[in-house]
Amino acid sequence: MKTSIYTLGALGVLLAGTNPVYAQTLPPREYIDLSRSIFTELIEINTVNSELGNNTTAARAMERRLLDAGFPPEDVHVLVPAGAPTKGNLVARYRGRDTGQKPILLLAHIDVVEALPEDWSSDLDPFTFTERDGFYYGRGITDDKDEAAIHIANFIRWKQEGFVPNRDIIVALTADEEGGPVNGVSFLIEEHRDLIDAAFALNEGGGGMEKNGRKISNNVQLSEKKYVSYTFEATNPGGHSSLPVRKNAIYDLAGALLAVQNYEMPVMLNEVTEVFFSQTANIIGGEMGDALSRLARNPNDAEAVAFASQEPAYNARLRTTCVATLLEGGHAPNALPQAARATVNCRVMPVQTFADVHGRLQDLARPFDVRVIWGGQERNSPASPLDDAIMGPIEMVTEEMWPGVPVVPVMLTGATDGARLRMAGIPTYGVSGLFGDMDDVRAHGRDERIKIQNFHEGQEFLYRLVKAMSTGPVP
Repeated sequence: MKTSIYTLGALGVLLAGTNPVYAQTLPPREYIDLSRSIFTELIEINTVNSELGNNTTAARAMERRLLDAGFPPEDVHVLVPAGAPTKGNLVARYRGRDTGQKPILLLAHIDVVEALPEDWSSDLDPFTFTERDGFYYGRGITDDKDEAAIHIANFIRWKQEGFVPNRDIIVALTADEEGGPVNGVSFLIEEHRDLIDAAFALNEGGGGMEKNGRKISNNVQLSEKKYVSYTFEATNPGGHSSLPVRKNAIYDLAGALLAVQNYEMPVMLNEVTEVFFSQTANIIGGEMGDALSRLARNPNDAEAVAFASQEPAYNARLRTTCVATLLEGGHAPNALPQAARATVNCRVMPVQTFADVHGRLQDLARPFDVRVIWGGQERNSPASPLDDAIMGPIEMVTEEMWPGVPVVPVMLTGATDGARLRMAGIPTYGVSGLFGDMDDVRAHGRDERIKIQNFHEGQEFLYRLVKAMSTGPVP
């Protein structure tokens, strides 16, 4: 583990007191050092889902941090699923007054996607925590070891400050959110529900948006689209390639996939997306802002919908989207193909069923004699309530730290473990106060990084927010 040393760079300047406005948004120096130390340790423990990674090692390291800080052993658990020794999860409880209020759950996953050193810049290693030019680098820096490190650092800070909340606060650091055989949240819900049961949870999935260094909005994720894949399959008797016929499995499959490409699912707005489009319209203004405002008022405004659909981030929040992602076909270079298959991945709006999407895709593929196969199960994805008791503290702390920055509710187009909690009856809100450049998203990619100032401001934001939520009249 590296020691915490700040020399040149933005954070060192801020801590030296040359920028008092920003200094007000940072934690005390000792807790900046603490979170950086924890962050370093987490990044340098490989937690990919292959045999190279070990989530249990990371969970044990965080267990040691909390025990060393004085948390009682009966409140700190590393829970390892049977037959999966590398898939451990940490659950720890910060005790509050017994006021009858259910706890707050702080969730972060500590597994990460694969990262090959040769795919990164030659002077960066994905599993070496690196500080350079005002940024922290490493795999998991933004997804999601930043929030894991912040939660552990804030637990220790509250304890050292003698903070006593009106309800318990639980932190869960989990495995296999990015894939893998033993999802930590599902495991905890099924086998240790009593340890994580809560009034509501705070999770990844939201966060702040910056553009050209200016903070645009602090987003709160209240819902997310559902993930499902369908197999498109075309079959044919085949034959010798020297005697081609028009009926060809690859051509049939291609026709069906082009039909999917050219088809738009219906617009399906909900409470969250209506507010998102309305507030985003006010933020961005101009022709796009006008289109977003119009469609928020009237989803049947075809002209406004068509204009907004040109932007992928808006199109994905208007409707279910489906795209071909995998392709295979044929069995020999000198034979007509007997079979061709493709995977079509869909991100489904919360109110739409998988069966409805399957039916629409089959209708598109049927004229080409292509069968659409779906062997999964329906999955509900209810939105968390757009509740003033939740949104109010978020807006209050946002205004304290970044005056004038709006709080915007969003529906995530990707996927998080928040959906599993919502299905289990625990409303979940993706909120972090961690701002990132909306034009330079590096999660899952090359040279993943976060601005140092933004990381520690997010640390302070979550410190203040959870304190406010654990002492105020939040359900």
